[in-house]
Amino acid sequence: MSTQASPLDKPLKLEDLLQRNIWDVDEDPHIEIPMDDQEGLRKRALVHLCPAGCYTMIGDKVLFSYEGCFECGLCRVITPEDKIRWEYPKSGKGIQYRFT
Repeated sequence: MSTQASPLDKPLKLEDLLQRNIWDVDEDPHIEIPMDDQEGLRKRALVHLCPAGCYTMIGDKVLFSYEGCFECGLCRVITPEDKIRWEYPKSGKGIQYRFT
């Protein structure tokens, strides 16, 4: 009898689990943050707290890339309403979670 561990016995890392998801990216962004008026925006919080890493600092501005968004809504919670437009993607678009 073999005592060798099966690869299925090892717990998967979070990164490996997330790569199983599928994104059907819409051409229209479902989240928009103005580049010209970012006063009052919690830029560092967005960059450091987004679980998908969708926010990047470029100089003193924050840039958002919606293509890898998990649609968790964290940015909506930590950003003033007048500084963000947040909607779910159109039906059938966005992330499709795979729990396997």
